[in-house]
Amino acid sequence: MSIIGTDVLTQVALVVNDIEKTKTRLAKFFGIDVPPTIDAGDFAVTKTEINGKPAPDARCRMAFFSVGNGVQLELIEPNDTPSVWRDFLTEHGEGLHHIAFGVKGMTNVIKSCEGFGMTLRQKGNYGDGSGCYSYLDAGDGLPFLLELLESF
Repeated sequence: MSIIGTDVLTQVALVVNDIEKTKTRLAKFFGIDVPPTIDAGDFAVTKTEINGKPAPDARCRMAFFSVGNGVQLELIEPNDTPSVWRDFLTEHGEGLHHIAFGVKGMTNVIKSCEGFGMTLRQKGNYGDGSGCYSYLDAGDGLPFLLELLESF
């Protein structure tokens, strides 16, 4: 059993500079409709924290493609405020940001990941309040961030 309690991948995410251009191009590539762009949500709901501190101005726009077997391809266009999204885009440019897994018992799973040498970088609630997310960084241990998703 993995340290997060599952090996079922639910999402692969890319950070991009221009979500409208990228999602239109990907929709054409996949031969499907262009998905809507959604905002990350209001801080009153998301309660976003970066490195343990409230980050009310860290926001992004997102679009989701269903790519089979319950897996999403997520596009993220961050605003200019520091966040795991903006930091990645500034440091690395567009590309693979994270892979995500649905988990149960977020607090315990985070502790397991920290025991594995990972650092919690950012967490918050979904924009609609129906769940929560956490981004963990393994430093040089993994070439991407790990996102944990827990729906309520």
